[in-house]
Amino acid sequence: MAIKRMTKDDHPQSFGAFKPVGHVVVAMPDDERAAAAVRGLRAAGFEAEDILEYTAAEEDDEMDRMLQNASDLAGWGDEVSLMRRYQELAKDGASWLIVYAPEDDRASRVAEVTKSHGALMAEKYHRLV
Repeated sequence: MAIKRMTKDDHPQSFGAFKPVGHVVVAMPDDERAAAAVRGLRAAGFEAEDILEYTAAEEDDEMDRMLQNASDLAGWGDEVSLMRRYQELAKDGASWLIVYAPEDDRASRVAEVTKSHGALMAEKYHRLV
């Protein structure tokens, strides 16, 4: 089964919790470093449609909406804890990149590029994790 590329209009969820399988979610310190990381990712071979950018306010609003609608079953997994962490970082001003990287080598490139631009955290989503 192919992993679907996320769009800003389609946020993959499991039991109401954010779960973008095949993507790496990256918190960047600010919009400027996020933009620099996007340029680095493009230079590393990622296409524009592989990279979604979110401001701190967008991410905070999205996580708030999802957390309010998450099923009790979602609370048993790591997804809800991650969503709360994302919201906390967004409240502190972090910008966000969500990068389509279903293969491990692509995920490693995302980590390498974003780390060089000051990434605060990165999380790769798998089917069962």
